[in-house]
Amino acid sequence: MVVSTHTRSTCIARKSQGFTLVEAAVAAGVTGLLAAGLYTGMAHTTFDVRLARENERATQIMVEKMELIRLYNWDQINSNGFIPPTFTAAYYDDGTTNNTSGLTYTGTVSIASFPGTHAAYSNDLRTITIDLNWASGKLARSRSLTTYVSRYGLQNYLLE
Repeated sequence: MVVSTHTRSTCIARKSQGFTLVEAAVAAGVTGLLAAGLYTGMAHTTFDVRLARENERATQIMVEKMELIRLYNWDQINSNGFIPPTFTAAYYDDGTTNNTSGLTYTGTVSIASFPGTHAAYSNDLRTITIDLNWASGKLARSRSLTTYVSRYGLQNYLLE
């Protein structure tokens, strides 16, 4: 049997007119998976950037507090109540002080004797630890910074 060219071209034209339902469903599924992956990646990256900013702010707050303490003289550091044991630092997204959508960092300052075994150092060194806590959404976050301050440290040179 001989097939005419007209019939053959009609068959080819019908096959190239569109996709089948199965092909369209597979394409929609692949597109959906790609969109979901893109959205997940963007959400994860946004969350990581926010946490990095919060960590950086926490570090800045602790360093600022520690540098202020380093400027105190030995008697001020050792007197009860001169350095408040707790503090708060607020950060607002728009740079104002009346926004309620910002973060509040709460911190504690503890001053202790030098933990070493040398008795000669115990009267001339103090360990200062600053702990900072904040809530990032429903996730509790914290950072800590510890340093030593000596009786004959930096503050004696600044005041003379």
